Amino acid sequence: MAISGAKPAPNRVAKAGSHSVWTSAVAEFVGTAILVTVVVGSGIMATNLTRDVGVALLLNDIATVLVLGLLIWILGSTSGAHFNPVVSLIMTLRKAISGGTLLVFVVAQILGGVVGAMVANTMYARAAISVSHTVRGGSGHLLAEVIATAGLVAIICIGVDRGQSGHLKFAVPAWIASAYVFTASTSFANPAVTIGRVFSDSFAGISPHSVAGFIAAQFVGAFIGFAGARAIARTSDNQEQHV
Repeated sequence: MAISGAKPAPNRVAKAGSHSVWTSAVAEFVGTAILVTVVVGSGIMATNLTRDVGVALLLNDIATVLVLGLLIWILGSTSGAHFNPVVSLIMTLRKAISGGTLLVFVVAQILGGVVGAMVANTMYARAAISVSHTVRGGSGHLLAEVIATAGLVAIICIGVDRGQSGHLKFAVPAWIASAYVFTASTSFANPAVTIGRVFSDSFAGISPHSVAGFIAAQFVGAFIGFAGARAIARTSDNQEQHV
């Protein structure tokens, strides 16, 4: 969900960080799988511990943002720690990775999301694959996904533009922690995670019928966040020129 390192170089298309594309793709697979394992697993644990939906959401939120920060810290130097197809797409538009790398990353992220859900299900003695019946839809949920994803992408782009990528292991989890509880959708903000959560009929699950709308909203939000970050960067550049 983040991108680590310096500003993207125009010719930096063959590798992500100092590692090969395939090594980076493995990192994306593992990171996304762990992230979804924690999202789904903590949701199942939370509902086993309490019937209070608010408490369950809080437990799910805490576990998710803590592991997200750790994953960005651990894997950021290997792949950029995207764990998210919309983040990888935006990094392609920023010329940080190539179109070919984007394709490899997206496949790795989606597979990681599905495997993560299967691992979480299995830990709790459930069927490895149990398709969710939780319908999440309506204009409020879709608007929430636009807002959550726009904020995520804007934060990442601004951090990279300012040469403060090292802070993203704190900034990204902070945004997700907040969006988890202020958005109607609980901030999926990630197509790979959304697809993965289809395969767990649990607290964190999402019905296949809701996926298309969520993913469409996430891509809309990504482009809004990208445009917003560019506008902020241009404004900052103009102010520096007039100083």
